[in-house]
Amino acid sequence: MDAWVWIVIVIAAVVVVGLIAASIARKRRTEQLHDRFGPEYDRLVDDTGRRDAERELRDREKAHEELEIQPLSDAARERYASEWQRVQAQFVDDPEGAVRAGDRLVQQAMGERGYPVEDGDFESRAATLSVEHADVVQDFRQGHELWTRYDGGDGSTEDLRQAMVHYRSLFERLLEGERVGEEVR
Repeated sequence: MDAWVWIVIVIAAVVVVGLIAASIARKRRTEQLHDRFGPEYDRLVDDTGRRDAERELRDREKAHEELEIQPLSDAARERYASEWQRVQAQFVDDPEGAVRAGDRLVQQAMGERGYPVEDGDFESRAATLSVEHADVVQDFRQGHELWTRYDGGDGSTEDLRQAMVHYRSLFERLLEGERVGEEVR
């Protein structure tokens, strides 16, 4: 065979190997993002498509690296746990006020941990949380949706109860897993 035939064969082989390597790397990145973000990955893929969702999640990771997230001090953790118990007890007499206070308490704990809460809307807070707390960010979204629906005049006391349950799962994570009282019944 002529030398140019061998050159074409080698170039074709290199291109095929390169395409296979790129495909494997892309699949590995997809698996890593899916493992890290779980349901949040699936939600974004459904909303925007795989490529845009993965770009968004990588951007979230980069932005999160710039934050100075820190654990709460023992005193702050105890203060928040006590306040959450008070808010849950309030639910019996004032469900709306309790959910409003629960939402406020979640945001205060986020702010004290170093999450940006002052500038930005709910969606940007949820996106920031999803990097470190992908397993409970859906609870945050559902709690917020239930609260917003109720606050807009289209919800029930059961919606408020469910919102509290959802907020509590995130709140416990923000307090680094500590149980913060009995369930809202």
